[in-house]
Amino acid sequence: MSLTPESARNVAHVLTEALPYIQRFRGKTVVIKYGGNAMTEADLKDGFARDVVLMKLVGINPVVVHGGGPQIGNLLNRLGKESEFVQGMRVTDSETMDVVEMVLGGQVNKEIVNLLNQHGGSAVGLTGKDGGLIHARKLVLKRTSPELQEPEIIDVGHVGEVASINKAVVDMLVSGGFVPVIAPIGVGDDGHSYNINADLVAGRMAEVLQAEKLILLTNTPGLLDKQGNLLTGLNAARVDELIADGTIYGGMLPKIRCALDAVNTGVNSSVIVDGRVKHAVLLELFTDQGIGTLIKCR
Repeated sequence: MSLTPESARNVAHVLTEALPYIQRFRGKTVVIKYGGNAMTEADLKDGFARDVVLMKLVGINPVVVHGGGPQIGNLLNRLGKESEFVQGMRVTDSETMDVVEMVLGGQVNKEIVNLLNQHGGSAVGLTGKDGGLIHARKLVLKRTSPELQEPEIIDVGHVGEVASINKAVVDMLVSGGFVPVIAPIGVGDDGHSYNINADLVAGRMAEVLQAEKLILLTNTPGLLDKQGNLLTGLNAARVDELIADGTIYGGMLPKIRCALDAVNTGVNSSVIVDGRVKHAVLLELFTDQGIGTLIKCR
């Protein structure tokens, strides 16, 4: 079936619009945090896999860091174990950590790898424990209140933060033509495994790899103002204003901070993108308008 003249013009426009962006990103690293609806709905998963494979084929080096909170919660429920959260962090005792490793390092990671390979990619899955990729330290949470003379220390178990990243592991895979797919599990000096927020891992990974771009897929169109309009082109000063007036709060705070930290440490730009939009990654990379909330250094 041949294209109509109008359809042919649309296809040609899309291809020519993409060309300068392909040239710009060729040979560069793009770190993608993959999570939310994009990794639970079948058509979105297929769209994501095609996006990543196409990126690699045109000479871009995608590095995928994935989450898996809903999948962890589902398995814990099936095991009769209730999920508990403190300041947005899942309380992770030894039994829960076993489930986290099983779900993130096994089920979710291997599903993503298989999907990329089915669409013609060459993906390799690993956790932060492989090759000493992610060195972690225990995350210490503090709670303050007028009634307390000193901050209260809250123990959330095997929840960690990134101490360092061994970029040689990722470099080896990328130079070999592979797409690294990374589960956010690290190991500490004590030999214990730690569950780390995937946004934070993606941000630090982008920083260490000096990525051209950090893309955070989420379940919202991006950062919205109080009237529901999409905000973009934000810098540090504007982010501070939006936090102060209450526009940025709750779960969006760590994402914004992660994106801002990345651009302040050498990443060219960060963007928070709606993972519910099919082919969101390609639309962000290869179109003039892009989608989502762009965060830049200045």
